[in-house]
Amino acid sequence: MQVVDKMNRLGVESAFEVLVRARALEAQGRSIIHLEIGEPDFPTPKHIVEAGKKALDDGFTKYGPTQGLPVLREAIAADVFASRGVKVGPEHVCVVPGAKPIMYFALMALVQEGDEVIFADPGFPIYESMIRYTGATPVGIPLLEDRGFSLDPNVLREKLSPRTKMVILNSPHNPTGGLIPEKDIAEIAGMLRDRDVMVLSDEIYRRIVYDGTPVSISSYPGMLERTIILDGFSKTYSMTGWRLGYGVMPGWLVNAINTLMVNSNSCTASFTQIAGVTALTGPQGCVDEMVAEFKRRRDAIVAGLNSVPGFRCPKPAGAFYAFANVEGTGMTSKAVADLLLQEAGVACLNGGGFGKHGEGYVRFSYVNSLANIQDAVERIKKLSARWT
Repeated sequence: MQVVDKMNRLGVESAFEVLVRARALEAQGRSIIHLEIGEPDFPTPKHIVEAGKKALDDGFTKYGPTQGLPVLREAIAADVFASRGVKVGPEHVCVVPGAKPIMYFALMALVQEGDEVIFADPGFPIYESMIRYTGATPVGIPLLEDRGFSLDPNVLREKLSPRTKMVILNSPHNPTGGLIPEKDIAEIAGMLRDRDVMVLSDEIYRRIVYDGTPVSISSYPGMLERTIILDGFSKTYSMTGWRLGYGVMPGWLVNAINTLMVNSNSCTASFTQIAGVTALTGPQGCVDEMVAEFKRRRDAIVAGLNSVPGFRCPKPAGAFYAFANVEGTGMTSKAVADLLLQEAGVACLNGGGFGKHGEGYVRFSYVNSLANIQDAVERIKKLSARWT
């Protein structure tokens, strides 16, 4: 027996591959600074953990509704209105185990062979992986450093075709930290609202922003019924292991997403959903403190990387990634990332793993302590003699 051919269309996340390699080096006694994985190093806030514990004690250990517990869907709908000015009801919310299922379910429900899906390149690698799995054609739009790694509406207009069925937006953006300006979001909404096209708006980093304000395309006239908002709890509340995400979508799509959910997961763990209610409705100071610390780290790592010969690093507006241009080293981005791991003990990611337009860049995830970030920069500086 062999797996079916379409399994070959699926890619992987290089962050997890590099993490395995880094852990193997640590097992050999090597000192490794982890700047590869996009996981906040802060503990889940105590009041959220306590809510999860209480939920277990209160018996939230059984199956729940496939679409999600009503109390959480109501909290999500209220938060979407408060944060984006978009009025939706709990009936528009589908709760899933982590945010990735919304990518998968939306693509499975809406696109097929012969269709095209537009996404940003470089971008989160699972977008292209899942597009290919459905049999649709991925159409990448280059994100350029001189535009702040923001999707160019003019290029989007050129890429749109009668075969375009979905456009994926991600702002703030992984891996670059770029933010799509409000005027560009408005222009994109204007060109899509009268087309038979859905938008998957990945807003998982919405709360982690330092410069500017993220804007959801769903808030523009005519776009709510054409948009699937993807969000979750992993990044904002440091709840990566809780596996709790959601999609907000037009009512006509909910049944299809629920059907895919019941065929794959049945439901999302009930006690994690109760913790999610507390995350949304409880104190938000923990988020503000985390973002403030990320900003300090951002400023430190950007300044540090810009002091490394052959490196150039723009300042990201959001998320927690520094996307450094390493073309000045004269090496490929993969060679630089491999060298930093093997020789300097700094785990980071080859930008080419995020798409062909990520070549020449290396992604550093500054979800480590300020002291470790400064140590990593010093290690890289010492190694820079190899290419200067």
